[in-house]
Amino acid sequence: MATLICGSLAFDTIMGFEGQFAQQILPEQLHILNVSFLVPTLRRDFGGCAGNIAYAMRQLGGVPLPVAAVGNDGGDYLDRLKQLGISTEFVRQEQETYTAQAMIMTDRANNQITAFHPGAMSMAHRTRIQAREDIRLGIISPDGRDAMLEHAEQFHAAGIPFVFDPGQGLPMFDGKELARFVELATWVTVNDYEGRMLCDRIGVGLDALSRRVKGLVVTLAADGCEIWQDGQRTHVPGTPAAEVVDPTGCGDAWRGAMLFGLERGWPLARCAALGNRLGALKIASRGPQNYTVDADVIAKA
Repeated sequence: MATLICGSLAFDTIMGFEGQFAQQILPEQLHILNVSFLVPTLRRDFGGCAGNIAYAMRQLGGVPLPVAAVGNDGGDYLDRLKQLGISTEFVRQEQETYTAQAMIMTDRANNQITAFHPGAMSMAHRTRIQAREDIRLGIISPDGRDAMLEHAEQFHAAGIPFVFDPGQGLPMFDGKELARFVELATWVTVNDYEGRMLCDRIGVGLDALSRRVKGLVVTLAADGCEIWQDGQRTHVPGTPAAEVVDPTGCGDAWRGAMLFGLERGWPLARCAALGNRLGALKIASRGPQNYTVDADVIAKA
């Protein structure tokens, strides 16, 4: 069984700031904000939500099918996916633009400031989702606005259950649009901040929201996550990380693990436990796609 991963493929330029943002930004001066951060470390990684989620699934032994777009500079990314054994059949290459680019700055407290150029991601809606015998699952992760809207409708029309994971794309949609996503989705995943924003825009609480889907998950970073089903909350404890190195891509690793479990028909709590383990593993390595998974990670989930 294969899973369609709708979302971005991006190049991540990741910078490390050795101080804390809170010590450099004066709240009373936000109206004239003009700050500069010295970043002694800088590297470029393969990233983007679809790429990171697909990487996590593939590390676990799943079959991810990214649905995304790269630009005229995306040849290296396509080659990498193929080397990882990830199909590129649903990845478009648009010659008139660049691949999406994320500029991510992380401070000593693991807070992040990100600037994102969408590039080819804005054209991801040109790829349509249709029913196919081997495709049984999907996810809508942050992507171009049109792609998120259209792919959700196409998943529903094709009878493919999917996870709605709005992430940083959530502010692009109003309450009516977000309610439609929830109506079409089978599962919803958000972090605690996104969960509050989603509930505020739709006008319901988490308990009521959970009654509209098969399962709602609110991730809580190191504290694990909350699973909401039929209005009932269950806490799944976090997994301690051996080392905290880089939080970039931890949420995507978590979602890749969730999809791997859902592919296999696991209960949502077991999927979440594996997600917590994979997030703890990822945070101990730099970059979103540089960790490796051994069989022990799956066995203990």
